[in-house]
Amino acid sequence: MKRFWKEVAVRPDEDGWTVTLDGRPLRTPARAPLVVPFEALAREIAGEWRSVENEIDPRSTPLTGLANAAIDRVEPDRQAFAADLARYAEADLICYRADGPRGLVERQEESWDPLLAWARRRYDLEFATTSGVVHVEQPAATVERLSHAVAALDAFHLAGLSPLVTVGGSLVAALAVLEKAITADEAWDAVSIDECWQLERWGADAEAEKALENRKRDFMNGARFLGLVDL
Repeated sequence: MKRFWKEVAVRPDEDGWTVTLDGRPLRTPARAPLVVPFEALAREIAGEWRSVENEIDPRSTPLTGLANAAIDRVEPDRQAFAADLARYAEADLICYRADGPRGLVERQEESWDPLLAWARRRYDLEFATTSGVVHVEQPAATVERLSHAVAALDAFHLAGLSPLVTVGGSLVAALAVLEKAITADEAWDAVSIDECWQLERWGADAEAEKALENRKRDFMNGARFLGLVDL
């Protein structure tokens, strides 16, 4: 779709804030009004639409996309969406360690052990860790408590959390960003250790680097969205 509007504005709505194009409110793909409960988020979404020059590229409006997801996908069945994210507690990335080489093992320990320690303190639980890719079952209480933490979130927080969990593969790292225990950059460094190690070890690969760059973009957009729904 080509740009057809001249003016973008933000106005209060009885349920929050909405973005308008030439006075007409934005709508989601399901044609629901795009009303967000946070003014800061609405203003950033408006900025995305002001920046459109010719044709709309969804990659240039990531906050709009996440807000659409919150309204169209998450809110209609919030508990089911939360349950899907919570399943990552059963096989969190940071519980699966390399058995070599030693440099990679040490890098994982330095980054992942503090995250597990934080989660143990924050949620009063324990983790089972292993070397390799063979599945290790987590304590039932661990899965239950992390699931409860996710289920307590509203649709907008779940929408922002989703790319952190699905792109990074770690529910613990995503919750640490949500709780402001670590920065988004620190979380990305943690969940991308294996890929970065491979690139360092085997040299640059344009396709792999591009894929990693795209994953980082989606991860950081989710973190940015989370920051805006807390303002």
